[in-house]
Amino acid sequence: MRVYKRAGNAVVVVVLIMSVVLSACSSSSGAREKVRLGEVARTIFYAPQYVALSQGFFADEGLDVELQTTAGGDKTMTALLSGVIDVALVGSETSIYVYQQGADDPVINFAQLTATDGTFLMARNKQDTFEWNDLKGKAFLGQRKGGMPQMAGEFTLRKHHINPHEDLELIQNIDFANIASAYASGTGEYVQLFEPQASIFEQEGKGHVVASFGVESGKLPYTAYMSKGSFLKKHPSTAQKFTNALYKAQLWVADNSTERIAEAILPYFKDADRNIVIRAVQRYKEQGSYASDPSFDQEEWSNLLDVLRTAGELKQDVAIDKLVDNQYAEHAQTNVK
Repeated sequence: MRVYKRAGNAVVVVVLIMSVVLSACSSSSGAREKVRLGEVARTIFYAPQYVALSQGFFADEGLDVELQTTAGGDKTMTALLSGVIDVALVGSETSIYVYQQGADDPVINFAQLTATDGTFLMARNKQDTFEWNDLKGKAFLGQRKGGMPQMAGEFTLRKHHINPHEDLELIQNIDFANIASAYASGTGEYVQLFEPQASIFEQEGKGHVVASFGVESGKLPYTAYMSKGSFLKKHPSTAQKFTNALYKAQLWVADNSTERIAEAILPYFKDADRNIVIRAVQRYKEQGSYASDPSFDQEEWSNLLDVLRTAGELKQDVAIDKLVDNQYAEHAQTNVK
């Protein structure tokens, strides 16, 4: 009887130990804070973000980031303002639009991902030499009016003495998500595209990259992470953890080869050829499109305002400290190694 009793006690002890272990594991898993992130597009332009996900940098910070693609700046901002997502990855100009509308709860930029325009000018026919004047009188398939790709594109065209609304046949009635397919079906002689679509079309013989709007338009806080001011006030530690993870990814991208970066982000581009992903990463790295750190600077912000002003979308100058909170980026740069 005593043998059975001791055996029974041993079983009870084992069960209790296992319960504690499982409870601890469950608690640890449940401790991760869920963050709903909406990206304006799925593009290799956002490589550091996919690195942060694939290399576990968000998880290491105790975050469970749920990524969804909300194609188009207007849709992404609507999702943020309506509470469908917590954090938006979208052009900084959208925060200015919300501010200009007199929002009681302004949208605040807290971490920068990209530092240039990410689009490339593609010509349908191969050109041995390209001059910007070649665009005059041609059908140009542009981006959405008021969106950063279109405004940065127009900024570049005007710099080369081309009035996009007078010197081109400007096509702007195609939804952002359908621009590539419209070009593939024969719409436009020139188009403005992100990677990897530009490289895919080159491989398929549907067009040829002749210029980079990122190189031409200069440094910009082109794409950034932002949240409503109320969210940041309520969840400052979440924003800090998020920014820490991003900075880890930015350092990782800076320290690793294009091939290794491509391998890290391939799960997010399952239908893309590995060589195309490598080529696209290389293009963005060479022109400095990936921000080296999450902070915003005054020169980039001023350039952004110039782009909006040139496009006629800026109602008033907006000081950087109105819509940018650099404290998370500065803390990350000081403490993340």
